Amino acid sequence: MAEGSEKEVEKVFNRIDADGDGKISESELKGVVKALDSSVSQEEVGMMMREMDKDHNGFVDLKEFTEFQCGGGGGRSEGGGEVEDELRDAFKMYDLDKDGVISAKELHLVLKKLGDKSSIGDCARMIKSVDSDGDGCVSFEEFKKMMNKGSHERGQSSS
Repeated sequence: MAEGSEKEVEKVFNRIDADGDGKISESELKGVVKALDSSVSQEEVGMMMREMDKDHNGFVDLKEFTEFQCGGGGGRSEGGGEVEDELRDAFKMYDLDKDGVISAKELHLVLKKLGDKSSIGDCARMIKSVDSDGDGCVSFEEFKKMMNKGSHERGQSSS
């Protein structure tokens, strides 16, 4: 994973890890998910936890969170369908107006809800770094390429 992307994932992890103990509990995840989408049920939060919690200890550590964010689904998704669904769900969290692209404004709003202090200019630069067609937004295909590139760049260096 590119160092900048790794730092961004770690920043998001730290925002979710409200008590700073180095792991995300189900209640911490629920708080963030509910802030982003109040219609999410407790059952859905539980499913998200189980999906990310690879060692089944009831918590998500930074390594598990990073693997989840970067599509490293532990080999369970033979045809890539499960990883694609996870990526689509992640994409939908940012695509607030449901127009099929993530704008700098949408990214800024989501990050702000997560407690991030990035400016709209910072978000525009993040968008520009993955905007391959130059439309000023991130499509699902660009988002998917970015996430897949991040998981491939990490390679063997994750120990």
